[in-house]
Amino acid sequence: MIAEGYRWFGTFTGVALLTVATLPVVVLLVCALAARRSATGTAPAWAWRRSLAEAGIVYGTVPWVWMTMLPGSRAGEIAGRVSPVPLLDLLTMGPAQIVGNLLVFAALGFFAPLRFAALASVPRILALAASCSALVEVAQYVLQLDRVSSVDDVLLNAAGAGLAALASHRWWRTPGRTSVQSTAPSLR
Repeated sequence: MIAEGYRWFGTFTGVALLTVATLPVVVLLVCALAARRSATGTAPAWAWRRSLAEAGIVYGTVPWVWMTMLPGSRAGEIAGRVSPVPLLDLLTMGPAQIVGNLLVFAALGFFAPLRFAALASVPRILALAASCSALVEVAQYVLQLDRVSSVDDVLLNAAGAGLAALASHRWWRTPGRTSVQSTAPSLR
């Protein structure tokens, strides 16, 4: 009976349900982290910002990566497949797969510049997301998960993170920025 319950962890539905079920725990964790930071002298606004950003990066990214690492029906039986030609797979992807790929590292792109000032530029977020995505694609290939390791997945994952970073730009904290300086996204 216990083995039946664990099977849920290996399905998209199970990952989605577990993600929703853990939301109250994540909210409590953010509150506890913010309270602890405030008690140790951090300004309450910064304590909440850091705590929310850290939890957001993990909570918003782990389930998507978990789903991309779920094995297919013939995992381990067939060799990994690679699609190295850019934009070739994009033509065969459905809208749900495109949106899913855009969301994989979107939370990372949104929250990382809020938490880490060194990542407060779109090119840095694109590089971080592309690197993380390439690591996932290599892992899918090496682990023979019956998935196609595609450069288009890397491009879409990075694009999603970049778009999310642009959406959070107004809240970025960069060293040396004053209210008079430009608030356009950094292209450094």
